[in-house]
Parts: sequence; C-alpha cells; structure tokens
Amino acid sequence: MQETTPRQRLAGVLILLGLMAQIVGFTGWRETTHAVSYLLWAAAFLLWRDIPRRSRLQAEVLITLGTGMLLVARFVYSAEVNWPAMLQNNTFVVAMLVGVSFISLIGKQGNKGAAGERVTGAGGVLRTWLGVHFLGTILNLSTVFMVGDKLSRRGPLTSPQLLALNRGLSSAALWSPFFASMGVVLSLAPDVQYTQIAMIGFPLAMLSGLFTTLELRRRFDLSEVEGFSLAPHSLLMPVGMAALVMLFHFWLTPSLTIVSIITFLLPGVAVLSNLHEGPRFTLRRVRQHTLTRLPAMRGEISLFLAAGLLTLGLSTLVSAAAGSDWTLFAHFGMPQAMISFAAIALSALVGLHPIIGVSVLASVLNLQGGEQTLFAFVALSSWAVGTSVGPLSGINLSLQGRYGVSGYRMMCHNLLYAAVMSVLILVAIALLTTWMNA
Repeated sequence: MQETTPRQRLAGVLILLGLMAQIVGFTGWRETTHAVSYLLWAAAFLLWRDIPRRSRLQAEVLITLGTGMLLVARFVYSAEVNWPAMLQNNTFVVAMLVGVSFISLIGKQGNKGAAGERVTGAGGVLRTWLGVHFLGTILNLSTVFMVGDKLSRRGPLTSPQLLALNRGLSSAALWSPFFASMGVVLSLAPDVQYTQIAMIGFPLAMLSGLFTTLELRRRFDLSEVEGFSLAPHSLLMPVGMAALVMLFHFWLTPSLTIVSIITFLLPGVAVLSNLHEGPRFTLRRVRQHTLTRLPAMRGEISLFLAAGLLTLGLSTLVSAAAGSDWTLFAHFGMPQAMISFAAIALSALVGLHPIIGVSVLASVLNLQGGEQTLFAFVALSSWAVGTSVGPLSGINLSLQGRYGVSGYRMMCHNLLYAAVMSVLILVAIALLTTWMNA
C-alpha cells in the first residue's frame, strides 16, 4: 500500500463520508447538502499542503476572490448571503468524481485477462477516440479510466493515446444530453432547444475526431501506438455500465440526473464486483482506495470547490451591485456569443475551468427565448474546447493523477487542436444564429 500520513488518511475518510452523504441525499431520506459540502471542504483543507504549488495558488486565488466578493456584497451592498450554504457550489461534481474513482476497483485484480486484439496506427487512434467519445456521452469521465486502464496494460500511455482520451471525452460536451456540461447548462438555461444544439454539435464532434486522427498521424509515429479495441470483450464493461445507467435513468430512478446515477452506481458496482472474493477482501480494497487514491484527488477536489465559491461570490456581488435588471449584453446575438466563447476558451488557457466562465456569464445575462439556446451552445462548445486545453480542467487533472502526464504538457499538445476547433465553432455560432433567425 502506498505510504500516506494520518492526516491524509483522515482526509480520505472524510471524502468517502462526503460521497456517502451525497448518496443518502439522493434517497430523499435526509437533506445532506450541508454535510456533503462541509466534509469535502474539510478534506480539501487537510490536504492543502499536499496540492501542487500551481494548483494550490489557483485555488487560493479563487477562494479569496469568492469570499471577498461575498463580504463586499453583504457589508457594502447589504445583500442577503446564506453563509451556511456558501460552500455548496460544485459539490455534486466533486461527489461524481469521487464516485468515478471507484472504477479502478472493477475487474482490476492482477490485470487478469488478455488485453485483447492489438490495434495500432491511425486506425487505433480513431478507435480510441470513438470508444471514449460514444461511451463517454453516457458514462462521462469514468470512460477515460475504463479505456485508459485497458490501454495501459501493455505499458505507460503515450502522448497520442492520452490526446485521444482527452479529445474523445471533451468533444462529447458538444452534443451529449447526458454529459456533465449539459446538466450545468440546463440548470442555467432551462428553455434550451436541444435538437438545434445536437444538429450543430454532433457534426462538430465528428470533425474533432477526424482532425485528431489526421493531426496525430502527422505529428507522431503511430505504428506501435496501441488503440482501443472495439471488440465485444473490450466493450463489455463500459457498455454494461452504460446499460445500467440507462436502466436507472429511464426506469428505476427517473428523477435523478445522469451525474447523480453515476455517483452512486459506480461505487456500488465496484463493491459488488469484489464480493465474490469475500467480504474481507472487498473491505480491504475499499480501505486501500479510501486511504490512498482519494487523498490523491486533492487537486481536482480543491479546484472544483474553489471554482464554486468564486461563482457564488461573483454572481451575488453582481446582482447586489448592479441590481437584478443589469445585464452584460442588452441582446445576446451572434457577436456577443462569439465574444463570450472566445473569452471562456481563452480563460481556460490560464487555468480557469470553463464552468467558472459559463456560470459567471449566465449570472450577468437576462436571456430571452432563443437566446437561451445560443447561450447553451456557447457554453457547451467553450466547455469542449476549454476542458481539452485547460491545464487545470477536470479531465487533465484526472489524467495527471491517474497516468502521470502534466496538465501543462496536455495544454501544449492541444493548442493547435483548440485553435482549429475554435474557428469551426465560430462558424457554427454564425450558422446557428442564422438558423434561429430564419
């Protein structure tokens, strides 16, 4: 077992308790939102000194700004601030990430089983992108771990493999109705016309896969680069998980979002998949995961929690200072949409997660009718580009924690991709605006 300190082990236990409290909240038996936020924040502060310096500085700035803006809103503008609830933003995202981490306990006992048919070259990269993209539309971040762990059985992941994982998942934000980004966007703009989003977003996503394959073939020697086999035995676990998610979403727990279902389903399946080895074996694996893997998620946890506090502080201050009638744009049309996309995508380069820009933008707009659909496309497309290139995005932090690649390295590899996709998205914004005004 990896050596951890008592402080880190306590933090791991608090993170697990936060996940369990979130799951209890899904049942409706008790309201656990406060408990979840306090447990996760307590764990983050216990792990604070262990967070890499750059990530820690980012989180400190976000927390300071968010808290400062809440104080200004309260004592300068006399705004009502719900102080006990100030730590709740983004805890649902953190709980999902914690739940997803349990995927490592499923079917990974000494790496049993063959790695499957060997697929290499540009075709292998394309298959990896396709597998991650289409399974990721339902299973979100957990698909990266499923496919990534499968590929890593033959050796450490290479840059082309990591980029296919990164872009395959991030591009799913362009159209998937089950992706985490869609859940955030629908909470901010409930009157979105999803059909219009999908008819523009899906072709864009396919262009992302095509460009990724062609670009990586030009930049790297792919002759020995392993791809993800789309053979039935390789797809068994991810497809099985996707089927379970759909079963719960449409029949067993239709009132819960996809993110909520993933949060409790993956840990549950992980525990059940180990029980055939005996309760003691299962308990030992869960204990090891809690005391070593969960504390290692400190970067992701601190970033999302700090971003949530900043979003709350900024939206509260803007509302208090400018009044509920003030908006950033009097009308949200094509020029405003393009400017907003560019601003959010560029902010990702300096380490801000797109969820910050999207939430802040929504808080300073008064969207009417079709403007909500245009805003939704801007939010989803900036999320797709921003999470691929952002060094501190959830996927890049997860790839760093799991496979040891730095977020800065991923950013450098993705600069051309982000530029090309941004041009395509600006064209798509113009097309969508023309379509909506026709």
